[in-house]
Amino acid sequence: MHRPRLSVLFCLLLVGSALGQFRAGTLRVRVTFSDGRPCNQQVRVQLMNSASRSPVSEAFTNDSGMTEFNNVELGNYHLIVSGEGIEEADSGIFEIDNRRGSQFIYVPVKQTKDANRQANALHGSRTVAAADLNIPARAAKEFDKATKLLERQQWKKAMIQLHRALAVYPRYAAAYNNLGVVYAKLGDRASERTALQKAVELNDHFAPAFVNLARMSIVDRDFPAAETLLDKANSIDPSDFQALLLLANVELLDHHYEQAIANSRKVHALAQDSHASDSHALVHYIAARAFEHESRLPDAAAEFQIFLAEESEGARAEAVRKELASLKTHAR
Repeated sequence: MHRPRLSVLFCLLLVGSALGQFRAGTLRVRVTFSDGRPCNQQVRVQLMNSASRSPVSEAFTNDSGMTEFNNVELGNYHLIVSGEGIEEADSGIFEIDNRRGSQFIYVPVKQTKDANRQANALHGSRTVAAADLNIPARAAKEFDKATKLLERQQWKKAMIQLHRALAVYPRYAAAYNNLGVVYAKLGDRASERTALQKAVELNDHFAPAFVNLARMSIVDRDFPAAETLLDKANSIDPSDFQALLLLANVELLDHHYEQAIANSRKVHALAQDSHASDSHALVHYIAARAFEHESRLPDAAAEFQIFLAEESEGARAEAVRKELASLKTHAR
């Protein structure tokens, strides 16, 4: 499933997407709270076939709210998330189809009233602004409806629901962030920027909005601005390996090769913890290109080889083989 920018949306295509048909897929799941924060407690995720009440499989999330199901057969499914301190949540029906080898699903959850009171007593998470601690139930309900519409890529309907959430609670930073997503999908860059800037104005520790603003800077090829925004996002949420992956790539584009190499190492460690195998390979590509720019050709070749060991098939692998062959030719 295309990853909607429920809390953050970005696409990093370094070599290209593999084409083909798949008989089974990998399903990656991230559980977040309604304000976009990762659910950093271990919760149970049950993969349910739409035609049965019994779970096909189940797993538990890590500290970043991530888990993964491998070799999921084609068909229609939904996810049920449950755990201490949260209300049980259902993702709604989605399809594992033969066009994509892996899909990403976000499932928003709500804390129970007791858990909310406890969080307020502890002054909440570092990423939560005071305004976000007071989100009315009506606004949160509209936000959750919009989230489901985003998952279905129904952008205009999602926009209506987000405006309803903001009408109830105008200081809803996560709603402004997701509204920026919708405007991006509708091609309205001016409104996209306005919405994202409003999100960080309301909550200057809301990392997803900084990542989304960075994406706009990348499109504009303003890599120094993108790097600054991603540095901010990483300082807020160091556990978000995908934002760190994007930062490493921007550092490569901005000719900050040592930083790109260092952050590639960090991404690899974080991605291993989150079982994100595709990110494992990508970090080696970034590191290889950075080593190549620094004329450290043996190191670059080694990184390309590791990439191929972790991703041996597909269009990206073929492109890397060509780059590796060219590198070896120039090294002679």
